[in-house]
Amino acid sequence: MNQNLNRNLFFVKEHTGIFKSANNFDIHDPETREIIMECREPNLGFFTKMFRFTKYKTNTPFEVVISANGSKLTTIKRGVSIFLSTVQVFDENDVLIGKFKQKFFSIGGKFDVLDANEQVMCSLKGTWTGWEFSFAKDNVEFAKVTKKWAGIGKEFFTTADNYVLSINDSVPANHPIRPLIIAAVMCIDMVLKER
Repeated sequence: MNQNLNRNLFFVKEHTGIFKSANNFDIHDPETREIIMECREPNLGFFTKMFRFTKYKTNTPFEVVISANGSKLTTIKRGVSIFLSTVQVFDENDVLIGKFKQKFFSIGGKFDVLDANEQVMCSLKGTWTGWEFSFAKDNVEFAKVTKKWAGIGKEFFTTADNYVLSINDSVPANHPIRPLIIAAVMCIDMVLKER
């Protein structure tokens, strides 16, 4: 597993643009502000681009590649979505490592995070009062995603969707849940927040 996936704190910064159809993000080290990973949609089709400018944006398929220093780490894929999304996550060799299954009737947004055998590793649940998401199982929190963190200066924030992902120290290095948690940040933005 790439060592960047073993960090515990990430700042995810969305690329801004008026006529932007692709979802592109940089993942920074919050302390040094160095870009440690990039998230890109390199294979965006013509019709998908067109629908990204309509009210059907959240229904369009996506394929996001997370890379570090030019090497692919993870790919996140979803086909066309009508009601609920199922998002697949693949490793650097395009082997399925897990899925996110959106839950019905969740106020702040909820996904089950599944391994490759469809066993629940944890749930990703949002709050209805603000922009906060938690990864937890059996009341044990593994990680959280928020738009607030006191350690980053205001100049680092823009009107784009920028997030802070913090993974608890209790999650061991090289644990298989780590790439799924990082991939889930893209899933939150593209499935729940791009409205």
